[in-house]
Amino acid sequence: MTDQTRNRLQQRYQLVLKRIHQAETTAERTPDSVRLLAVSKTRSAEEIALLAGLGQTRFGESYLQEALVKIDQLGDKGVEWHFIGRIQSNKTRPIAEKFAWVHSVASLKHATRLSQQRPPGLPPLNICLQVNTSGESSKDGLSEVALREQFKAYTALPNLSIRGLMTIPAPAAGNAAQHAPLMRLRLLRDELKSAQIPLDTLSMGMSDDLEAAIEEGATIVRIGTAIFGPRQYNQ
Repeated sequence: MTDQTRNRLQQRYQLVLKRIHQAETTAERTPDSVRLLAVSKTRSAEEIALLAGLGQTRFGESYLQEALVKIDQLGDKGVEWHFIGRIQSNKTRPIAEKFAWVHSVASLKHATRLSQQRPPGLPPLNICLQVNTSGESSKDGLSEVALREQFKAYTALPNLSIRGLMTIPAPAAGNAAQHAPLMRLRLLRDELKSAQIPLDTLSMGMSDDLEAAIEEGATIVRIGTAIFGPRQYNQ
């Protein structure tokens, strides 16, 4: 990585932190109530290590095989790994073994496998249930109806901690259109949470809509392009 690339990455990272802090202020949120998840899929271990050296600890990966290589390379960097990609049944074991969080659970079958395959001695696997708030047939995620019907079954699984909800809304132009699916996720979380299952996490907001997400109560924003630049799928 050249000095120019390193400096550009540092600058973009600091700009994203500034956007988050400004959005917290605008929304009258508690300072530092929103956690940044740096979406590092297709990015190098060197880039991740640089950000880790700046204090960024949470990284999100979508492609399992690529992620496992980086987890092995960066095992001593204090990184907390979040799986945010589509889950395949035959790959749940390494997800259960290597990650601290999974944001993309949208199947009771997958949740059950993750529960069964979480190694003894590790803390419960933190889970966000993915909700399809835009109703797109091409998007993964539980419908709101399915989530209500299955929620108790998810929370009954051992070795998992159901922390909250996640969504990937359809791209939207305009403030109102951005807010609508994010608000639906917040209202759904408020409906389902309880003293026993507080659902303290809303994983929503990406590079283009993080301000709207923070206004609607996001606690984790998943930012890739605004930090790393365009994705490099040829790596």
